[in-house]
Amino acid sequence: MTASAHALELLKVAAAAADSKAGEDIVAIDVSSPLPLTDIFLIVTGRSERNVVAIAGEIEDKLIEAGFKPLRREGRAEGRWILVDFGDLVVHVFHEEERQYYSLERLWKDCPVIPIELPTRESAE
Repeated sequence: MTASAHALELLKVAAAAADSKAGEDIVAIDVSSPLPLTDIFLIVTGRSERNVVAIAGEIEDKLIEAGFKPLRREGRAEGRWILVDFGDLVVHVFHEEERQYYSLERLWKDCPVIPIELPTRESAE
């Protein structure tokens, strides 16, 4: 089983939103085979609690603008690991230390990584 077209559409919007708020090390994992409830985990790192909150907020805002509603969110108050569940896509925005500690990529290493195409940024001259 592979991620649905709907999940990939969610991923495209969410990854671009994360990138626009300086999200780092953006990784998408296809978890559709082992997990019946979701297709993709999007994992993003923020450099500070404030950045983590900003990234998660931008992802949520852009997905809502695109017509998708979050089912659940966790961790916004702490700003260390924010999870936003959009059904087919579950977004994990981590502070650097938590990302290393929980190492979701290692836990899901048997699942394929989905390539992400981010919009190219124009450099300021």
